[in-house]
Amino acid sequence: MIRLGLTGSIGMGKSTVAAMFAAEGVPVFDADAAVHRLQGPEGALVSAIEATFPGTTGESGVDRTALAERVLGAPEELKRLEALVHPAVAREREAFLVVHAAAPIVLLDIPLLFETGGEGQVDRIAVVSAPDEVQRARVLARPGMTEAKLDRIVGHQLPDGEKRARADFVIPTGGDREETRQAVRRILACLATPEDS
Repeated sequence: MIRLGLTGSIGMGKSTVAAMFAAEGVPVFDADAAVHRLQGPEGALVSAIEATFPGTTGESGVDRTALAERVLGAPEELKRLEALVHPAVAREREAFLVVHAAAPIVLLDIPLLFETGGEGQVDRIAVVSAPDEVQRARVLARPGMTEAKLDRIVGHQLPDGEKRARADFVIPTGGDREETRQAVRRILACLATPEDS
């Protein structure tokens, strides 16, 4: 099995690209979706997060806005949250890999792959990338997003240029969607070809 890590900064189109891999028949593990499940109603992390960050949960699980306000710009608080979330997501990822053990390629969609030292968990890395102005326009169109919040989030992420430099593959997402789909198909063709052929 080849474990292909998919990553990219906020607003770069990672979810769209992950869906393209899924459409090509590749099993996809979505770390963000795992976090949402773990923090949702009756999620496995809700009680631990409430104990660590009182007042950030309710009937619908974790109030992500309240939690973000508590940890963004507070490095020690962010570390405490990551110490809860990262091991739980790792367990979900391992369960996914067991279920899909027979697949020749799986996609691990991990937003903070480089930031969390996750390179060792994958065999190859694909980075989604779009021009800065496209990224900002996409993110600022999201409900509740502000320039200041976006700047704080980007400040916690490795710069796009560094991600591209460390990737095995770069997938352009700033233009035509068909161009992006062809990039996905080229990666799959490359991974399906034995290296010694």
